[in-house]
Amino acid sequence: MSTTLQTIARMELRIHRWLTRNSVRLLRISMGGIILTFGFLKYFPGLSPAEHMVETVSRTLSLGLAPDRLTMDGFATIECLIGLSLITNIGLRIAIYPMALWAIGILLPLALMPAELFSGPDHMPTLEGQYVLKDLILLSATMVIADTTVRRRASTNG
Repeated sequence: MSTTLQTIARMELRIHRWLTRNSVRLLRISMGGIILTFGFLKYFPGLSPAEHMVETVSRTLSLGLAPDRLTMDGFATIECLIGLSLITNIGLRIAIYPMALWAIGILLPLALMPAELFSGPDHMPTLEGQYVLKDLILLSATMVIADTTVRRRASTNG
């Protein structure tokens, strides 16, 4: 093998090792930052781009019985706790369970408000629809983090 190919192979191996050590951690921290930020915005009326969707889903599921502000503060608190857990890696094994419920919650507007989310020309997604569709990436990231956490837990216990 030529020296150039050996150098490329060594560099590729270093990159692969770095990715193996750091990719899930960086995903966990960046996802935590996003969830924490969007959760924090929900504490302030009018700042969250998801405020209308959270209220609409809550009203639908609770038959209008849950107060909007209480629902928004509750959702904000859950998001902030999940975000902090992801960033700090503290309580992550416990946070996986509310994260699963949160992931379902962020996708509920697709089932409960499709006409609102896809009312653009030719049924293209509105801005809120695009917001929910990007949540599919967060759901996938949640699954990767949960899988990695469960596997790590299994390897240290067994």
